[in-house]
Amino acid sequence: MHIREFTLQDYDAVVELWRSAGGGVTLRPSDGRAEIEKKLTRDPDLFLVTEVDASVVGVIMGAWDGRRGWLYHLTVHPNYRHLGIASSLMEEAERRLRAKGCLKVNLMVHRDNAIARQLYEHRGYLESTPFVVMGKEL
Repeated sequence: MHIREFTLQDYDAVVELWRSAGGGVTLRPSDGRAEIEKKLTRDPDLFLVTEVDASVVGVIMGAWDGRRGWLYHLTVHPNYRHLGIASSLMEEAERRLRAKGCLKVNLMVHRDNAIARQLYEHRGYLESTPFVVMGKEL
């Protein structure tokens, strides 16, 4: 298992991983190739993949806005789950965010995604119940 930074050559494999997540990852226009290319101009060191035998089997997209860290689209290929890949990706993303001075990391998870919620809770993430997440496609 090898964690490294995402490159555009990984795009198709990563999109396939996201699609394999079932309802766990919702793809939006901002996940298109051109938008991901824009993301790489911002903080490419926070967009990570895990490789096993030269195949991408895990991915996490991190972001840093200068105040808070964000984690998006954590996905592990179904054949490689329960091997610690998701935790390793989260640890590395959190380590990199800490190195930037980040004090708090946020993420969003589908309420009915019990497996992901269990992983996040195990890693110390707490539900922020007083908040309603709102968004708007531009």
